[in-house]
Amino acid sequence: MQTLVFNTTTKTVKIYEGPTPKDGQLIYNLGQVPTVKPLEGYYEVMQKDEFEKSMPVLRLPISNTNMVISK
Repeated sequence: MQTLVFNTTTKTVKIYEGPTPKDGQLIYNLGQVPTVKPLEGYYEVMQKDEFEKSMPVLRLPISNTNMVISK
């Protein structure tokens, strides 16, 4: 089980190993994330590059990922 925390204000994503951020260890910390797309079976984390172009950088299976959206 892993937990994805998407902060819509700071546009960051943190991925923790474990069911909650308090219980898990931080394994990914991404910035410049305009959105996280729920697609067919997985969450796709988009990140902007230096030219402000969005591209997918990480896919996480929905079946074993909790997603927390914070402001």
